[in-house]
Amino acid sequence: MELVKAALAEALRLLRLHGPSTSLQSSGTPAPTRDSSITAPPGLPPTCSPSLVSRGTQTEEKLEMESSSGPPGLSNGPPALPGASEEPSGTQSEGGCSSSSGAGSPGPPGVLRPVQPLQRSDTPRRNSSSSSSPSERPRQKLSRKAASSANLLLRSGSTESRGSKDPLSSPGGPGSRRSNYNLEGISVKMFLRGRPITMYIPSGIRSLEELPSGPPPETLSLDWVYGYRGRDSRSNLFVLRSGEVVYFIACVVVLYRPGGGPGGPGGGGQRHYRGHTDCVRCLAVHPDGVRVASGQTAGVDKDGKPLQPVVHIWDSETLLKLQEIGLGAFERGVGALAFSAVDQGAFLCVVDDSNEHMLSVWDCSRGVKLAEIKSTNDSVLAVGFSPRDSSCIVTSGKSHVHFWNWSGGAGVPGNGTLTRKQGVFGKYKKPKFIPCFVFLPDGDILTGDSEGNILTWGRSVSDSKTPGRGGTKETYTIVAQAHAHEGSIFALCLRRDGTVLSGGGRDRRLVQWGPGLVALQEAEIPEHFGAVRAIAEGLGSELLVGTTKNALLRGDLAQGFSPVIQGHTDELWGLCTHPSQNRFLTCGHDRQLCLWDGEGHALAWSMDLKETGLCADFHPSGAVVVVGLNTGRWLVLDTETREIVSDVTDGNEQLSVVRYSPDGLYLAIGSHDNMIYIYSVSSCGTKSSRFGRCMGHSSFITHLDWSKDGNFIMSNSGDYEILYWDVAGGCKLLRNRYESRDREWATYTCVLGFHVYGVWPDGSDGTDINSLCRSHNERVVAVADDFCKVHLFQYPCARAKAPSRMYSGHGSHVTSVRFTHDDSYLVSLGGKDASIFQWRVLGAGGSGPSPVTPSRTPSLSPASSLDV
Repeated sequence: MELVKAALAEALRLLRLHGPSTSLQSSGTPAPTRDSSITAPPGLPPTCSPSLVSRGTQTEEKLEMESSSGPPGLSNGPPALPGASEEPSGTQSEGGCSSSSGAGSPGPPGVLRPVQPLQRSDTPRRNSSSSSSPSERPRQKLSRKAASSANLLLRSGSTESRGSKDPLSSPGGPGSRRSNYNLEGISVKMFLRGRPITMYIPSGIRSLEELPSGPPPETLSLDWVYGYRGRDSRSNLFVLRSGEVVYFIACVVVLYRPGGGPGGPGGGGQRHYRGHTDCVRCLAVHPDGVRVASGQTAGVDKDGKPLQPVVHIWDSETLLKLQEIGLGAFERGVGALAFSAVDQGAFLCVVDDSNEHMLSVWDCSRGVKLAEIKSTNDSVLAVGFSPRDSSCIVTSGKSHVHFWNWSGGAGVPGNGTLTRKQGVFGKYKKPKFIPCFVFLPDGDILTGDSEGNILTWGRSVSDSKTPGRGGTKETYTIVAQAHAHEGSIFALCLRRDGTVLSGGGRDRRLVQWGPGLVALQEAEIPEHFGAVRAIAEGLGSELLVGTTKNALLRGDLAQGFSPVIQGHTDELWGLCTHPSQNRFLTCGHDRQLCLWDGEGHALAWSMDLKETGLCADFHPSGAVVVVGLNTGRWLVLDTETREIVSDVTDGNEQLSVVRYSPDGLYLAIGSHDNMIYIYSVSSCGTKSSRFGRCMGHSSFITHLDWSKDGNFIMSNSGDYEILYWDVAGGCKLLRNRYESRDREWATYTCVLGFHVYGVWPDGSDGTDINSLCRSHNERVVAVADDFCKVHLFQYPCARAKAPSRMYSGHGSHVTSVRFTHDDSYLVSLGGKDASIFQWRVLGAGGSGPSPVTPSRTPSLSPASSLDV
């Protein structure tokens, strides 16, 4: 109450010293009321409800004003800027109220300004006497206090009140405890972690009914997936009967048809099975070469609900799911699976990732479990049916080879039994891991282990001293050993001619073995592709090789191998698209900088940055590209020669965003040291010099955009600030954010702003959206969220419950999205899954930017989505 009294007293003092913009009614006359005939502009409510917010305490106090409570001639928001009004306005007073001899001057479009009635020319002094009776004086005093209070509140929301010494209207710094007045029709407010974020409405808003509704007419179609998950998975590469190569990355199973001849360049096409809800971990191909089984890991959805691991059996020709197996039966994920062979693939064997690594057998056609048993507490890396007998199942992994005998129990669910015999190494050294095995035509088994040895296991008659359980009379024992590789053997493949291929880890060699494990031919994989992870036999003598650096190679032992699919190996963050070509550049935690050809679906070039790359941007000429690193360094490279033309360090914190101005004359560097470094650029981006620094953010910089004239910057920070900067004027902070409401931006990647606040889901913690990008034609905005989804919204997206088209496929948080130069494609980056998705934009009608019709809805609500 003391604070309110002090504020009222100060307001009265200001009225006395500077002169009023309105006159209070004479003594004995009741306080004037607004004319009931006054109407608000279209789309605005008839009353004004300012909201007083204390940023320091993150509390909110509502002060409701009815249309009849305030004095005449007052504005309910910031005054119109010069030239912004269609009607002439009076002069501005220090308090932000306009004085005019006639009606009150109009403010910005959408601001309610009642007509000013005739008033006395003199201003009553605070202690002046009047002719009114003593009984009228208390009423006069209350009326004057009410008018003064309303005047104070409305002046504080004005853009002209910043020159006042009143602490309530002083702008202060970015982290000050000043108050903010949110007036209906002037701004909207959203909250992130309880913190209010005020965004001013552009002046062109007329009516809520004109706002667009529904999802955008544009849609996305997955065109290409860059990458292959070879770093940490097995059973991930097969060739179908159609000749398509099937593999997986993230939540997508890719069916790739190679183009060109063996060892030649790519150029084939891709199809995609996208039925999984989390990352795919293993594959198996049915003996008919058409049906495919794929197992996924466990996960959680955006609401924290668990997504259970499951196996999908689907048709590779139609991409339709035929059967869903094991929903609720597996724990953590599906680690390995295999179809039976001799009975037309009627059964499927699955090993999950639980502590006991449960081994189960399923009827493929009915989707029922026939038998289940705990296999081992050690990791299981491979499983398979014998091609001669479906009752024989083999598993291998950490320090073990197990031979299982399965009795089907007449096909009755749960009646089958599994008994185990453990492989005995005897005089041979027991390896730490046995990652792979293969059945030979004569029934023997070859295993590859971590010691680089290939062991031959042959059938022998069991006796009472043979360890293990089960009632079979035959078991497997080691009959031969051959040292094949230096380091571990990751893959074995039986070829159609009966020979065997082995792939080494440390030595990266591919070796072909004849009968008796006699080496026939070999080839070495180049070091930058990594070790051999998987081998598949293609058409003729063609081989497909998956590597531990997420590359897919094609060729043969005689002519060598060349890449047809390549990808990153660690978390991705940096993405930028070429200004005039369908090319884009990526970088991430694997320290690789890669330029991709979006038309040819191939890697144009790559280089080792030696440090983690987090952000990048092309110069408008396309001649150079700037890359920001995690050490505060940023590099400028020639896109043709890959030569580093500039190497600069700003601070010692990581850089989160780099952006050239649209005219290419400036470069902005956003850092985690809370500053934006500005450089002037010349010679098509090859030369730069420090121009200044933008200082004022209270947290690290997350996003920034340049205005279309190249003079201003809009930036976001880690504590949800939206700041504007006059770069051409000396990197000055624009404290009057209201004046930037109509500024046009060359790009829109800031995740906080009026034009995009509708993309935020209800209850967001501020980290749910990682990246945002407006299309060049300004029709749609793409959003990358923390729940593995890519969204497509209409632009501007400035209303609550904004609907979107939602696209799945990534298996980790999506870190960045960007449109190509002609908006024909959208590129999205997965985080931990290291995947790059290229989406084709469909259904875009017409050309040019769409009309700006943002919303005035001041609250956030969950965004509805159409899952595609």
